[in-house]
Parts: sequence; structure tokens; C-alpha cells
Amino acid sequence: MSLPPLILRKNEDRRLRAGHLWVFSNEVDIGRTPLKAFQPGDLVEIQSASGHAIGSGYVNPNSLIAARILSRDPQHLPDRSLLVHRLNIALSLRERLYPKPYYRLVFGESDGLPGLVVDRYGDVLVCQITTAGMERLKADVVAALEKVLKPAVILFRNDVGVRELEGLPLYVETALGTAPATVQIEEHGLRFAAPLEGGQKTGWFFDQHDNRARLLRYVQGKRVLDVCSYVGGWAVQAAAHGASETVAVDSSAQALEWVQKNAAANGVAVGTRQQDAFDALRELRETGEKFGVIVLDPPAFVKRRKDLAAGKEAYRRLNQLAMQLLERDGMLISCSCSHHMSGEDLLAAIQSAARHLGRDAQVLEQGMQAPDHPVHPAIPETSYLKAFYVRVVA
Repeated sequence: MSLPPLILRKNEDRRLRAGHLWVFSNEVDIGRTPLKAFQPGDLVEIQSASGHAIGSGYVNPNSLIAARILSRDPQHLPDRSLLVHRLNIALSLRERLYPKPYYRLVFGESDGLPGLVVDRYGDVLVCQITTAGMERLKADVVAALEKVLKPAVILFRNDVGVRELEGLPLYVETALGTAPATVQIEEHGLRFAAPLEGGQKTGWFFDQHDNRARLLRYVQGKRVLDVCSYVGGWAVQAAAHGASETVAVDSSAQALEWVQKNAAANGVAVGTRQQDAFDALRELRETGEKFGVIVLDPPAFVKRRKDLAAGKEAYRRLNQLAMQLLERDGMLISCSCSHHMSGEDLLAAIQSAARHLGRDAQVLEQGMQAPDHPVHPAIPETSYLKAFYVRVVA
């Protein structure tokens, strides 16, 4: 099968040859291959200005990212067999790293499947498609998942705003089986449940798996505050590993109900506080509360580059408020999932907050996203999660 060409302007193939998978609309030679001649999701062969094939993928004339590469091998065009091959490669990594089937199975571009995310909860798969090209391949995605994993349930949580940038509708759909109301997770010896309907993203934040493990050495005998707790991944782990008291803060009443359920399921107690993170920290300071360990795992404050200045200030204020609640020689675990907020920026915000309070900070450890969220070396956007383990003294 031959695919229609999408021809790049002169010298616009360098980034792709270095390993990147995205073609931006201003890199296309629209005189020779007008973008408007394609429909969203059409398969194309991406060619250099000289006509040399770089790879095959899909196109969306209505998006800033006009095309994404799925294959560089002319013998393996984007189809069901390619999806099966990529899924098998992704699965082999996760099965090597995780003793039980609870992980992110597919992380988009990093697993050679741009526009697709798949989280695995045993025999339940929760998927998210974010591009028109992958949407066109959805039936093949379902068939490939069935062949590789034989799941009981495949649920699509295609209700994220980024789909609107691709001109796609928002919806939730069960493609196989009957979707449960909740998913089950096992992590570091504990069992958790998280809601699918009304839950965040695909149900659970697997990306913090390794960072939550790093927390455990610091909580013995300490009073722990988990800010932006969601369903209690950090808080319940702390309570189960020797914290003297654990308090979870979240603005969602539903999330805090799940904190209590997950705590009870693991035989521990976690206090809860439904409140905005900034307001909660201010009120706790006013009442003289102190904690030995504070975890800050907020949602992304910097979703677009133009938000960076305001986002840096928000991270600085949040860290400063947390430090005011830390006892002498306390531990602050400060995270950011904002891609545009670099690790250096977050560390600068932490240091600025410490110096404003006349306290000294020592970074003991630094974490990133778990290895089921591999980083594509040519695509900086795939590296997004930062976590600093900071001792705050004086």
C-alpha cells in the first residue's frame, strides 16, 4: 500500500532525522502538498524536500502539530499489525519492571504510539486518545489490545480538553465488556481503589509510583501532611509506614471520601480536610499546626508557556506556605507535573521560599516520572514530572 506524500520544506527534516516524531504546520511545503487537501487522521508518507521518505504517520491539517510519525520502516505502515508489535514491546518493559499488572502500558510518543495512552488495572484497560490520527485507528487499537492482553474491559476516557485542539469530540465509551465504577491498584504492598466516573484522568497517577516509594524512609514517627491528595496515594502510604498522624488535603469531597476508603482498606487512619491548598496551608499556619513531613503534589500550574511567570510564583508561594508549617529539621517533598516548569525553575522556587523565611534547604533526593512513563530523548515534552526531597532546617 502506498500512502500520499506530505512533503516538508527544505531543511525541515533535520529534527525528524534526529528522532523527533512531530511535524509542525509551518514545516510543510504547502505549495507541493497543501495541508487542506488532507482530512484529519489521513495516513501519509512524510518526505523531505528532495522526496526521500522519512516515515509514515498521520496528518491533521487543523492542528499546529500537522503530522506525527508512527513508523520509519517502509515495510511496516501504520496498521493493526504495527500496533500489536508496539504493544508487545511496551508490555515487555512493564512486565520486566512491575511484578503485578498495575502500570501505564502505553505512554504515547515514548512507546511509538503518539496520541495514545493506556493504563492497566489488571484485566481492565483505561485508554485515552488525543489525536485525530489515533482516533481513526481506534478500532485497530481495540483489536490489538485484545490480541496482546485479552482484557475483560476496555474503556476510553476521551474527555480531556486537549482533544479539542485536534477538532475531536469529548466522550467516554466502553469498547469491551462492562466498565466497573472503580479500578483496583496494588502499590508497595498496599491496595487502593479509585473511581473511573468522575475520577481524574484515567483513574490513578502511576507516574508517582517510584516517588511515593522514596517517601517511606522519611515518615516514621512523623506527622505528615499530604496536600492535593486526590485518593490518598501519598497519605495512605505514609500512614501504613509508620507516620504518627497523617492528614490529607484536597478540594474534592469525592477524592477525600476515597482517601478514607483506601485508608480503611489498609487498616490505617488518615484525617481529611476539604479545602483549596493555599487556603488550607494558611489556616493551618494561623492555628499553629506543625508537621514533620509535607507532600506537595499539585495539578499543573503551568499548562502553557505564557503561564510560566505566574506559575513560578504560584509554586514559590505554595512551597513557602508549606515551609511555614514544617517543624525544625522537617522534610518537604515538592512536585511539579508542569512540563514548562523545569526542574531548575522548581528548585529556584523552593530556594526562594526558604530564603524568604530565613531557613536553609538541602536537597536529599530528586525524582522523576516512573519508568512506565519513559522519556523520549528527542521529545522534551515527554519529560514532565519533577519531585524534590528537601530537608528544611533552622
